[in-house]
Amino acid sequence: MTEHEKTLPPHPFSQRLLDWYDEFGRELPWRNTRDPYRIWISEIILQQTRVAQGYDYYLRFIERFPTVEILAAASQDEVMRQWEGLGYYSRARNLHTAAQQIVEQGGFPTDYEGVRNLKGVGDYTAAAICSFAYDLPTAVVDGNVYRVLSRVFDIDTPIDSTAGKKEFGALAQELMVSQRAADYNQAIMDFGALQCTPRSPQCLLCPMNEDCAALAEGTVESLPLKAKKIAISHRYFVYIWLLEGEANENDGDTKAALDSSHLTTGCATHHSPTFVHPLHTWIHRRGKGDIWQGLYEPLLLEFPTPPTIAEVLQHPTLQPFLSEQSTLQSVVTGLTHQLTHRKLHADGYILRGDFANAFDTHPELTDDFIRISWTERENYAFPRLVHLIMERFPA
Repeated sequence: MTEHEKTLPPHPFSQRLLDWYDEFGRELPWRNTRDPYRIWISEIILQQTRVAQGYDYYLRFIERFPTVEILAAASQDEVMRQWEGLGYYSRARNLHTAAQQIVEQGGFPTDYEGVRNLKGVGDYTAAAICSFAYDLPTAVVDGNVYRVLSRVFDIDTPIDSTAGKKEFGALAQELMVSQRAADYNQAIMDFGALQCTPRSPQCLLCPMNEDCAALAEGTVESLPLKAKKIAISHRYFVYIWLLEGEANENDGDTKAALDSSHLTTGCATHHSPTFVHPLHTWIHRRGKGDIWQGLYEPLLLEFPTPPTIAEVLQHPTLQPFLSEQSTLQSVVTGLTHQLTHRKLHADGYILRGDFANAFDTHPELTDDFIRISWTERENYAFPRLVHLIMERFPA
């Protein structure tokens, strides 16, 4: 940067933005530090998570892992447990791997390339960390920035196109205030989050309204543009909790429920909902190549279309666990859970019995499943969808 560039006055847009930020900018815990470790943690959390949701997760994560050395030394299970509920769990796995990278390198990298080479860190995250930790004048371009710039300058180039990314990146860099790089990047993101919102922006109260090209052209609500819509796929899950332990025969309500009307299909019985705390259950860790890698779940059956109870009972994966004495209870049906490009449809069931023989006669299952006490399940990280089913277990 030349001396001339250092003394150039900010663009009028940038100056108004900083004036607004000085008065209305958000107070967030990761902004009260220049510690690159804490800023990195916040940026990874906020990659796919709104600030309101990520706020408490950040505080808990930093409390549990206050330094990169402590994070690197932790087990992956413990890291995943702390991440539970945030989704996009590859972020947690990458954090753990990158923490070990940092410790092996002797400390957190201090330049863009070093930060960019950390596992799970892309161009945007590297720019954000370097700006917020080291005040490097590199523009950060996220969804808020795309929205603000597309409206103020009435740019209709699709933001998900190669041309759009180049155009918005160049404009953001041109508007950068080098003397206040961190503040400028935080200001434009806050402005998009609080003022220039996706829907119903407060244009009449906006400090940019006299110069906002989209407001003048009447295109505010249509910007920013995207070139393509990604199709949503549907998946149909049935979770079976394998529960071991005697039902409480002294509980009259429970026994009445167990004796209520039911449907018999094949060798197993489907009952109406009831729940008695078991002694043990079986869970397994999800493998690579699919969502929720490394998280735990009960027995999962997947179907191409919404299954009937008969199809559930006839599923090959369930057969080793069924017997004449099997009791299948419905916990919830028709539950939905939206991911970015997938919509999951889930049913949850309880299957009571003694499953030791099933695992003895099917040794391939013993490498996959572990037997835990019912109360131990709180020590394992489950996908949010599994938690939604467990929340429907009667107390």
